[in-house]
Amino acid sequence: MFKVAVIGASGLLGRAVITELKQKRDWQLVATGLSRASSGNVTLDIRDESAVTQFIEHETPDAVLILAAERRPDVCEHNPSLARALNVDAVRTVGTAAKRTGAWVLSISTDYVFDGTCPPYRCDTPPAPLNAYGRSKLKGEQALLETNHAGCVLRLPLLYGPVTDWQESAVTSLVPPVMASTRTTVDTPAAAMDAWAIRYPTFTPDVAVVIRQLLERHVSGNTVSGLAHWSGDEPMTKYDMAMRLAKALQLDARITAVHTPANQTPRPRNCHLDSSRLELIGIGQRTPFDVALRQILTQYPGND
Repeated sequence: MFKVAVIGASGLLGRAVITELKQKRDWQLVATGLSRASSGNVTLDIRDESAVTQFIEHETPDAVLILAAERRPDVCEHNPSLARALNVDAVRTVGTAAKRTGAWVLSISTDYVFDGTCPPYRCDTPPAPLNAYGRSKLKGEQALLETNHAGCVLRLPLLYGPVTDWQESAVTSLVPPVMASTRTTVDTPAAAMDAWAIRYPTFTPDVAVVIRQLLERHVSGNTVSGLAHWSGDEPMTKYDMAMRLAKALQLDARITAVHTPANQTPRPRNCHLDSSRLELIGIGQRTPFDVALRQILTQYPGND
């Protein structure tokens, strides 16, 4: 039986991956979590080198998915030691332990390894990260590929999907300010939204399909190694996303566009990822943004 260890299974992407992989009845899953560890998950702190090594040696999985990370750019900027522990050192530990047991490793990285000045970005485009988050993820990529040459790094852009809290994704985190902007009191401000940075929001259930397809190729002896990209194909700013959220929620929201960089931590303007490497081998799925939004809003726990 093919055994997959999913490290970081209780997060936004992890839940989608578990849901997708459970459909493979002939595969065995072992999932880990920490701060949001759920029933059935193994509690594992990926910063604990000894615990991670023991986990992999005990479970002896055929494949390991590293989905846990510090993804918040502002946190990485102000706490580089935490970013390094989660995004670099933990990846090296998993890659090293997995190599000893013969497991294939897939690690998630980001479009923020690029500077956003010359999209679209191919897998072989030289990286040039602008912030601590991008630099830590780039070092994590290098750590995996140095320790586990058959491993794969999957770069992804802004993710969104079914959430347990609006703040889990930078897309759904726009819901509260959009809703607040509908208040009719005189002092209620409009919601100011970034209309400068162009993002390609990517639905986590679609990424889960991509990961399942990569695992299937590994099982069949056609392992994908090195760098790979997957991305949604609809460019939009936060302002665009907020407008579409307001429409989906049927809200008469007051939203204003901000046409200059809106964040203290530097962010790239447009890091569109070229997904052709995976597309050419028949891997991929894309759900239209508005269709995905309706699914998320319908499933949100507060809408019972």
